Amino acid sequence: MLLSGTNLKSMKKTVQPAISNQYKSLDQAEAAATAIVQTLYESGRFPIQAGELSIVFVDDPVIADIHGRYLNDPTATDVITFPADSEMASAGEIIISVDHARSRAKDLHLPVSHELSLYLAHGWLHLAGYDDRNESDREKMRAAEAAAIHVLAAEGALDGFRMRET
Repeated sequence: MLLSGTNLKSMKKTVQPAISNQYKSLDQAEAAATAIVQTLYESGRFPIQAGELSIVFVDDPVIADIHGRYLNDPTATDVITFPADSEMASAGEIIISVDHARSRAKDLHLPVSHELSLYLAHGWLHLAGYDDRNESDREKMRAAEAAAIHVLAAEGALDGFRMRET
């Protein structure tokens, strides 16, 4: 794992979130992300490998550094997903830029929490096998995102993140 590095050999066959909030003004990240993970997992609609799922909330400079080091693109992006590793009992890793979510939410006149929920669902969908590298794949990803957001909203797991004024 990129940021967590935990080896969990005796883990149950489930997805266990390991959340790291490195963004100072983001509140309720652990509760909100856990609710999203639990809801998507229990829905059974987008299965991913069992294990520890590392979820990290960062700012644009951190995600740009990771993007450059691992994907040869030094620009900030919304979310980066690293695949599962069964030898490490890892379901994968999702790194989310809160700065990017704040900017995009402002542009779309949406709550930041909604955008963060979408980014986490997007990362989950990458782990479930969805991709967005070409137009056909992007269309499938967008449809899956809409379905995931619907599931989250129906179960009351959407928009649990809170931003603290700084």
